[in-house]
Amino acid sequence: MNHPPGADQEIEGILERIVYCNQENGWSVVKISLKGGSNIATAVGNLLGVQPGEYIRLKGRWVNNKEYGRQFQVDTYTTVKPATLLGVEKYLGSGMIRGIGKEMAQRLVKAFGMDVLDIIENHPRRLTEVPGIGKIRAKRIVEAWEKQKEIKDVMIFLQSHEVSSAYAIKIYKTYGSQTMSVIQQDPYRLAIDIYGIGFKTADKIASSLGISATSPKRIQAGLLYVLGELTDKGHVYYPYHKLCEETAAILDVDEARVYQALEDLSKETLVVIDEIGQDKVVYLKPLYLSETGVVKRLKVLSQTKQKAIQIDTERAISWFEARHSITLAPEQRDAISHAIKEKTLVITGGPGTGKTTLIRAIIEILEKKGMRINLCAPTGRAAKRMSESTGRYAKTIHRLLEFNPSHMAFDRNSKRPLNTDMLIVDEASMVDIVLFYNILKALPFTAQLILVGDADQLPSVGPGNVLEEMVTCDMIKVVRLKKIFRQARKSLIIVNAHRINQGLSPYTKAKYGNGDFFFIQRDEPEDALETIKELVVKNIPERFGFSPIHDIQVISPMHKGVIGVANLNRELQALLNPCREGVTRGAQVFCVGDKVMQVRNNYELGVFNGDIGQIISIDDNNKEISVRFDERVVRFEYPDMDELTLSYACSIHKSQGSEYPVVIIALHTQHYIMLQRNLLYTAVTRGKSLVVVVGSFKALIMAIQNIKKSRRFTFLKERLISSLPVRGTQTGFYDL
Repeated sequence: MNHPPGADQEIEGILERIVYCNQENGWSVVKISLKGGSNIATAVGNLLGVQPGEYIRLKGRWVNNKEYGRQFQVDTYTTVKPATLLGVEKYLGSGMIRGIGKEMAQRLVKAFGMDVLDIIENHPRRLTEVPGIGKIRAKRIVEAWEKQKEIKDVMIFLQSHEVSSAYAIKIYKTYGSQTMSVIQQDPYRLAIDIYGIGFKTADKIASSLGISATSPKRIQAGLLYVLGELTDKGHVYYPYHKLCEETAAILDVDEARVYQALEDLSKETLVVIDEIGQDKVVYLKPLYLSETGVVKRLKVLSQTKQKAIQIDTERAISWFEARHSITLAPEQRDAISHAIKEKTLVITGGPGTGKTTLIRAIIEILEKKGMRINLCAPTGRAAKRMSESTGRYAKTIHRLLEFNPSHMAFDRNSKRPLNTDMLIVDEASMVDIVLFYNILKALPFTAQLILVGDADQLPSVGPGNVLEEMVTCDMIKVVRLKKIFRQARKSLIIVNAHRINQGLSPYTKAKYGNGDFFFIQRDEPEDALETIKELVVKNIPERFGFSPIHDIQVISPMHKGVIGVANLNRELQALLNPCREGVTRGAQVFCVGDKVMQVRNNYELGVFNGDIGQIISIDDNNKEISVRFDERVVRFEYPDMDELTLSYACSIHKSQGSEYPVVIIALHTQHYIMLQRNLLYTAVTRGKSLVVVVGSFKALIMAIQNIKKSRRFTFLKERLISSLPVRGTQTGFYDL
């Protein structure tokens, strides 16, 4: 077919394959089997959410790409009913109708031919003529078809505004029959209410609906969007004038309009404008309430008497030592003494410094005195590890505080506090300001709080830098564990983690026992990639006996690049779990057996950001996949699969709080933006039995020498200093 380049055209056909899809902006490359012939065309444009098998109509123009040749540049697209038997079959099996998969689609077309769509809509009783379809299944197919008809107008409306079918389903599930009226009144709600839809998509819809670029509603939404993005970078607040400047640039509007919109948001109490020193700053209201609330509750906690107990600390410590045939270090004995008398205590130290033994000692000594102690950690894996090391049941923080998805809040709070005398929180470096505030709200003022963590690791993914600010404010008792115990010194993982933290190069040869830390120099990213693949698939499994999928975790500082997370996942999936049939989501194909990670908290399903699982089944008829997370099996409907990503490789940030038998760290100067000491230190401490660093020595040294940390705008430390009483000035404080 010969189409003149540049002229507006309309083409249609069956979507055969998704070559590439950028999840951030929806830009896609797809292969289309054109109507009326066997020609396969390449189409490019915003096609996020289209599925192989869909029959689509594209509007746009033909262009000649110098590198990739002739392509159809898409402006808009719609999904239409197909006009051929093959098209009908692929349409029915495309995932649009729950209960009909590829095999069932073949049966239906074989039975009814081109009349199949009419049969489903107008003569549904005849569906039982097809082998494998009984009355119950026929009813489900009809219900799914009716639901699909119901949202047809919504789908057409949204797709005309460049919203994909996958997101259209999510939007409809959220708003139901009110979808169009909600969007027409305030399209910016989509960015807040629908996971995966950002401000830019909502802004496009608003523009197509005729909302002015200078509309106060748009500028307010833009400010909230920018503040949300800053929160994702760890900031609790942001400078007032800087926020307005950046928002004006993003929205391409006058700054004066942004200042006015910000004042309006303040009047609506969606943001809080505060003063820090001579500067005005802006908080999202929940973050302001969290930061100030943490300080208020810690102050009251420090001034409230704890449960009275009679205890001889030295005798208690000797009892524990005799019971376990060990001798505690002086700093551990000191920590136990403080744990008995302090209302709030922070215990920090690197690997091998005895944190686990110390927690166990505190628990056993105080339980002997009848104290009720609760243990928790931010992630399921960290909680499980805490349970194994202490012999006591530890919960995730969300489970301990009884998060209720129905109203998206914790049922344990100031009105219904925990029944506890002491709460011990492990992996406290992962706790952000909002979660910490919720912990304190649920903690009785008579209870004691112990935070345990490594302040030298990366800060929390969420906003704030809670553990470091608690450690450095000098208003709360901190016990620093520095001594590496003799047994731990035999591990190069532990020794090198401490060397990196001190700014020293790691050792590569073990003085005692077998080596558990290796550095493999590969200066070219392509060479590093091949080495990582060989290590995962062959060398480590054959030499050490570890499972490539269950035991080995590849981690990288960045997502992009040859040895970035995205490409590593593609390459490792092709080697470890090659498959032809699967579910395509964006640029990823998910298959049975794939290792996957949850990338956001889903409270309804009970899976959380960073949880790793394995796909155990794909039900194409009911459009859902089943993923095993440890002992639980969770089912995801296809539209919700954007919460999952392949996890043969993951970012170092995503590995926080987890521990893996084997860690392979990709490290190259390509990652220079992210090369920091605390990042490398965190990466090395993720490995339990074996750590292998693959990359350039220059990148290793760059990371070790770079002690600069990305600045986070947070004021917790200063608020603690100005609000908490100076330690040691109170009398009659403890009842021992």
